Amino acid sequence: MPFRSTAEAVHAWVEGWAVSRGAAEPTRAAWGFTVQVGLPKEVARHVLTAADEATVRKLAENSAAGVALKTFVPAPDLEAWLPPGWGLLDGHAVFMAVPLTGLGTPPGLPEGYQLSCWNRGGVTRVVVRAADGAFAARGQIAVTGATAAVDQVETAPAHQRRGLGRVVMGSLAEAGVRQGAKAAVLGATEEGRALYETIGWQVLAPLSAAMRTTDTGSGANGR
Repeated sequence: MPFRSTAEAVHAWVEGWAVSRGAAEPTRAAWGFTVQVGLPKEVARHVLTAADEATVRKLAENSAAGVALKTFVPAPDLEAWLPPGWGLLDGHAVFMAVPLTGLGTPPGLPEGYQLSCWNRGGVTRVVVRAADGAFAARGQIAVTGATAAVDQVETAPAHQRRGLGRVVMGSLAEAGVRQGAKAAVLGATEEGRALYETIGWQVLAPLSAAMRTTDTGSGANGR
């Protein structure tokens, strides 16, 4: 594992994710981090480096609608700890990491596709377009010192199973190394996990998330 502990990897992920999404600087707490996201559907998120039932319940009961909890426990465990008014979020299922050195050069693009890459505000974005200019795949990486967070990787359904995910991930890894990163982290779906494991990524922990969807009266003022 390229990190001394999962908690260290989580710290790298939180810092990189905040840069990737243009969120506020994460603030530390005894249980993990809070990030002010500032979006209508996600006002803020609490990322728990070591979740337990008591901590999850306390945070959930004192959070307003639109606040997300990110934990590194299986989704059924998180669901059992949530008070009324909360629900699990679809999406990420595992937390993964990889050493960026030694991954090799990105594979070549399949015929008919073109790749664009640019860096702005500390975030490198990679976009693959089809021959007609339509969107085919994308991803981005934010480097924060010796570590980086890979984010928003996706391939359009019409262009899946053509190796574009490997191209995007390889290009992002190459960009991270150029900027001094030695290891990277990401949150992956089960679908994404299947690809990432074949190119060297390792699962560090399960990853589950929940959000308050209704105001039950408790903790209505949030934080």
